[in-house]
Amino acid sequence: MNILKTFAAGLLVIFGLVGPASADPNQLTIELKDGPVVIQLMPDVAPQHVARIKELAAKGAYDNVAFHRVIEGFMAQTGDVQYGNMEKDFQPQMAGMGGSDLPDVAAEFSNVPFERGVIGMARSQDPNSANSQFFIMFAPGDFLNGQYTVVGKVVSGMENVDKIKRGDQNNNGSVTDPDRMIKVTVGK
Repeated sequence: MNILKTFAAGLLVIFGLVGPASADPNQLTIELKDGPVVIQLMPDVAPQHVARIKELAAKGAYDNVAFHRVIEGFMAQTGDVQYGNMEKDFQPQMAGMGGSDLPDVAAEFSNVPFERGVIGMARSQDPNSANSQFFIMFAPGDFLNGQYTVVGKVVSGMENVDKIKRGDQNNNGSVTDPDRMIKVTVGK
């Protein structure tokens, strides 16, 4: 019976009726202008934050959202689904001030260090104010450890992250004509 189930599942994949069974539901793929970035999400570290990112990605809310704040040697911030969508109602002066229509998520601090490629949730001064925005580290940021929620780590495509357009150092990394997340998918 198991052989028949395996054979049937294989046919469904071959004919494109379903995706391969190996698709990881905790992998996020961000398509950038220079290629894909694959992030391994960490639901064991930050279950509420990971669930939020997956929910927004599944709805397409992250598609075409700008990297509104990018600081050389530090990080690239994105995820403002309210003001950062470059295809509809993009408000560059407000990008970074918004979130989603969902409630904020309480902090889920951990011992996972902020190293190159780590994904953290952006927030205001209130530790419990994370909503939709996140950042990708270009370099280690020990000063963030235990202060911001870690949600994942880049497992491939960091070279594409390195090509994201940088912002103005004198204006807190604000980016004129920013790069964007073209398409964000979960489990691909």
